[in-house]
Amino acid sequence: QVQLVESGGGLVQAGGSLRLSCAASGRTFGSYGWFRQAPENERVFVAAIKWNNGGSLYANSVKGRFTISRDNTKNTVYLQMNSLKPEDTAVYYCATSTSNDLYSARRFYDYWGQGTQVSVST
Repeated sequence: QVQLVESGGGLVQAGGSLRLSCAASGRTFGSYGWFRQAPENERVFVAAIKWNNGGSLYANSVKGRFTISRDNTKNTVYLQMNSLKPEDTAVYYCATSTSNDLYSARRFYDYWGQGTQVSVST
């Protein structure tokens, strides 16, 4: 059974940094993604990474500020978030796709974690 567990969320001031982790158990898949959902909004794409070669994809809103990475030895995917803004406040979800391609659409992801809250204050 596949399980994804996110951690690392919290409260930070604008301009600060956080690193989210997504620990995968059961097996590893082709690609992993991070999404976020703010109150009253849809869940939207943040970043994705290929497990085999580390190829990545980012939403324009986080490009240059966030970095997605993975540690194959720990079966863990990370999201390093720098220069955080209040508009980054959301619940962040980790997801995995059985495909090796990079996707920004939710429908291509097969398994999801429970989410971790990130709050950025002014």
